[in-house]
Amino acid sequence: MSGVHGEEEILRRIRCLINSSICLLRGKIYDAMDNRPLATSSYKEALKLDVYCFEAFDLLTSHHMLTAQEEKDFLDSLPLSQQCTEEEEELLHFLFENKLKKYNKPSDLVVPEMVNGLQDNLDVVVSLAERHYYNCDFKMCYKLTSMVMVKDPFHANCLPVHIGTLVELGKANELFYLSHKLVDLYPNNPVSWFAVGCYYLMVGHKNEHARRYLSKATTLERTYGPAWIAYGHSFAVESEHDQAMAAYFTAAQLMKGCHLPMLYIGLEYGLTNNSKLAERFFSQALSIAPEDPFVIHEVAVVAFQNGDWKTAERLFLDAMEKIKAIGNEVTVDKWEPLLNNLGHVCRKLKKYDQALEYHRQALVLIPQHASTYAAIGYVHSLMGDFESAIDYFHTALGLKRDDTFSVTMLGHCIEMYIGDTDAYIGRIQLYCRFRGVGFIFDGWLETFDYLIVTKSALRVTIQLVTVHMFTMNKML
Repeated sequence: MSGVHGEEEILRRIRCLINSSICLLRGKIYDAMDNRPLATSSYKEALKLDVYCFEAFDLLTSHHMLTAQEEKDFLDSLPLSQQCTEEEEELLHFLFENKLKKYNKPSDLVVPEMVNGLQDNLDVVVSLAERHYYNCDFKMCYKLTSMVMVKDPFHANCLPVHIGTLVELGKANELFYLSHKLVDLYPNNPVSWFAVGCYYLMVGHKNEHARRYLSKATTLERTYGPAWIAYGHSFAVESEHDQAMAAYFTAAQLMKGCHLPMLYIGLEYGLTNNSKLAERFFSQALSIAPEDPFVIHEVAVVAFQNGDWKTAERLFLDAMEKIKAIGNEVTVDKWEPLLNNLGHVCRKLKKYDQALEYHRQALVLIPQHASTYAAIGYVHSLMGDFESAIDYFHTALGLKRDDTFSVTMLGHCIEMYIGDTDAYIGRIQLYCRFRGVGFIFDGWLETFDYLIVTKSALRVTIQLVTVHMFTMNKML
């Protein structure tokens, strides 16, 4: 009888393997037909029939088909104990979990003792690099991906993360060399043309070229999410909001578990003065990536525009803490908008000394920014220090001669300084004297703050996923 039962078990297992392969193939067909819900369902069914079907798992995660909570629930529902030995179960659970928790802190990665030799496994290293990328520690991410690329120059899962890191760190020459190698070796792979498109986006004033190559990537694989996001960026930098949002919405449909499309859609809505919709999409992005300082920064800008200064200050400071927690000082110019926005919100709260300090820190990052000098001059004028205000407005105009706000404020400050009014008037009177100008400034500032944020958030975030070279589907 035991022999009969053994044969039945073998036949049952063979049927499960065959059905799993059929489900995997069906999922790929649905994917090719742009039917993501049915594709997701098929991949999940394939994994439940055969927990060793890693290709189905890789497609689910690399294509961002599930949210973080859905990924966790699905992993818990897999029949690992029924299909694996105890040792295999621990190994599979580690590998699956490691690939899922891309938004976790890199320090959270713990390799079980029984698989202690996997620390140097390239797939594990790529997963760790991806965590660093999602936590905005691009230097460490670059260090890890470079190590992987030395050992395996065309590692499928590493390429999207590595390309994104090159963009973030401004390594144009290295990206140029890599993209040419990819095009020569893999001309029918979307990641090759995606790399070329990212290069042209990065060098600036080549948006038409970038769109041409990114369009080729999406033609080769229509479900390639990273190319859609980069394609949207090529329109966003030219203020073509409708076309940018169309590309971002396509990416959002393809990448359900990634926060980037939501972030960029919210940004475009904000730039078109639709703060309600912007706030909704930023909130969705924050629910997916609660530790991302870029997302927190954008939520703070919405609070600023809504006049909620206290909330804006709290969120800006929270974003600052997230950056410091990465372990690097805020010395990159992409965080200059955050410091300036902290200065603006402190000015709104009448914390003038703090406002000046934040603006001066911003000048350290980008010394020749006319808007920062104008903001400092305005704070000095509110403090009654017209002499300093005049100096800063002159500096701002030296950098940007057509700065209407600086011209207007300079005239008012000179008028006050030369004695057209009393030598000193109280802050209440000063506020009344400058109330009209202040209103003009605040109206201008709302646009200025959002433009400043656009620069911060429009990072070519290739941070999308470790994508399989031949089924790839994300980035930027």
